[in-house]
Amino acid sequence: MRTTPHTPTTRRLLSAALALGLSAALAACSSDEPEAREEKPAATQTPAAEPPAAPKVGACYSLTYEEAIAATSESAPVACTKGHTTETVAVGSIDAVVDGHLLAVDSDRVRAQVATACPQALKSYVGGSVEQLRLSMIRPTWYTPTLEDSDAGAAWYRCDAVVLAGTSTLADLKAGLKGVLGTSKGRKQYAMCGTAAPDAKNFERVLCSAKHSWRAIDVVVFEEGRYPGEKLVRAAGRTKCEDAAADVAEDPLTFEWGYEWPTKEQWDMGQAFGRCWAPD
Repeated sequence: MRTTPHTPTTRRLLSAALALGLSAALAACSSDEPEAREEKPAATQTPAAEPPAAPKVGACYSLTYEEAIAATSESAPVACTKGHTTETVAVGSIDAVVDGHLLAVDSDRVRAQVATACPQALKSYVGGSVEQLRLSMIRPTWYTPTLEDSDAGAAWYRCDAVVLAGTSTLADLKAGLKGVLGTSKGRKQYAMCGTAAPDAKNFERVLCSAKHSWRAIDVVVFEEGRYPGEKLVRAAGRTKCEDAAADVAEDPLTFEWGYEWPTKEQWDMGQAFGRCWAPD
């Protein structure tokens, strides 16, 4: 039996709260204040608030799913040896000055910069290949300072790694994620599986350590650019996925396989690939 599902994937967590869409805003420049009259005392200038210190790479946090997909986070780090759900994989500096004007921290340009940098940082941090990352449940998430902290001078962004345990659930981690996909043990531990065939109504992505019946086994990669259309992306994975499933089947003459192609919405969010599935 062949299945060709058309099921949206869970990408960011992955960037739901950081999706581009807010209008860019320029910070207003203040003019010089007039001198105070002699008969009135000069106004006391309030000291500027100190910006919070930048996060540190390798720090761990215990966040809920809802907190993890927020645009900002003010939670304190926790010990990585204890239960945590996110791990900081990179910290960078926001480039918010354009033509001499300072953009708001929640502007399109700033969000786009962070949304590009953090997925790349995740690949370097967890190791392994791009394909192995796409077949895992490890995902990037990212944060910028609050507007108040940005006004006080904070100009960093923070990239974290999370592990999805389900559609809207984060896995509770007991160890760090640095280099995990560079080992066969790590790839097995964080591999992507499904509770059913990917075109089934009760399909849900889960870690392969959880109860499951299907496994993601291969990736179909497309050239980035304009969406080719559903007909083309749907047909592109047929041969590759069928061959991949035959390679892992007990009987290469009788087996099932599935293909999950990218929708236009997913493509527009950066997912120019599909996944092959097989019963596990």
